[in-house]
Formats: sequence, C-alpha cells, structure tokens
Amino acid sequence: MPTLIKNTLLACSLAMAAATLCAAPAANAAEPKATAKAAKAKPAAKSKTRAHPKAVDVVGSEPEPDITDTTTTDFDCELGNKVTTYHNDNDDGHIALRWKKRLHRLTRVGTTTGAKRFENPTFGLVWIGIPAKGMLLDSRLNRQLANECKNAEQMKPVVEKPIAPPAATPAPGELAVPATPAVAAPAALDASAAK
Repeated sequence: MPTLIKNTLLACSLAMAAATLCAAPAANAAEPKATAKAAKAKPAAKSKTRAHPKAVDVVGSEPEPDITDTTTTDFDCELGNKVTTYHNDNDDGHIALRWKKRLHRLTRVGTTTGAKRFENPTFGLVWIGIPAKGMLLDSRLNRQLANECKNAEQMKPVVEKPIAPPAATPAPGELAVPATPAVAAPAALDASAAK
C-alpha cells in the first residue's frame, strides 16, 4: 500500500506541474494585451494633467526694469559666468540684475547677518552679496547658478597695514626687557625675614 500512495502522489505532482507549465504561457499571452491597452490609456491621461509649477514658462510675464540713471557693477564668477547689477542710489530696496541675457528686478529682503539679499520670486532668483563675493541662486531648483562672483574692487589683493615699530629700541648688545612696576613685599614675609 505504501507504494500505491507514493505512486499516486507522484502522479498528482507531475499532473500539477504539467498544468502549471501549460497555463503559464496562456497567462503571459494575456498580459501584453492588458499592458498595451494601459500604455495607450496613459498618454491620454498625461495630456490632461497640468505642468509642474516649477516648469511654468515665466518669460515675458514680467517687464524688464528701467536701468537709466543707475550705477553698474560687473561681476566675474567662477566657470566663466558673468553677472551685472544695476543700483539706483535713490532706491536701496531694489536692484536690476542681468543674468543670461535677461534683465530681472530683485527686491531686497532683510537679513540678520548684514548680507545684502535680493529676491525675485517670479523667476526664483536670489542674489546674496557679502563684502568678499556675491552668489546667484535658483530658489526653485535649490541650486547655485553663479558662485564666487567678484567685482573689480573685490578682486584687488588685500593689503595689510604695516605694524608700527616699538617705541624704544634697545642698543646693540642690550636685551629688551619690559619695565615692570615695583612690587611691595607682604608684611608677613618681612617679619619672617627679620627673625
């Protein structure tokens, strides 16, 4: 009897394996049709959706600022980038900035560090000016557009002032010893020395 059970189980296992192998190609043949239908439906759905807000074209939505009667500052940045700023002496709250052949108006934003920070939220531009350099950022894509931007004044080497010589110079062969004030001995030491 045990061989009869073994043979029956073996036959059932083979039958199940054969059924699985035969059914797999039929199931795989049905899937490409379903995915082809889904692929055709997806482009239609994508065309109805809106573009990402960061990808919206804003060129032409803002007029270029007027740069007559302004002071121009040219900055040379790393990687060969160039930035030009235009300041109006009467308006400290705004600058015009030329970047990639386009003129942008930026509004000053207060900082706690004393850096000059100007922003244009429409284009996502941020200009940060510190005494050593300037930096242009893209706040929409969170990346630097231009770094190490320096104008002609910032490119000049820093010259240190010479240190003044000491007031009195010792004669040759003498040691320079600073003058020390006379210190009075404590009374307790005077009493013990007297004994």
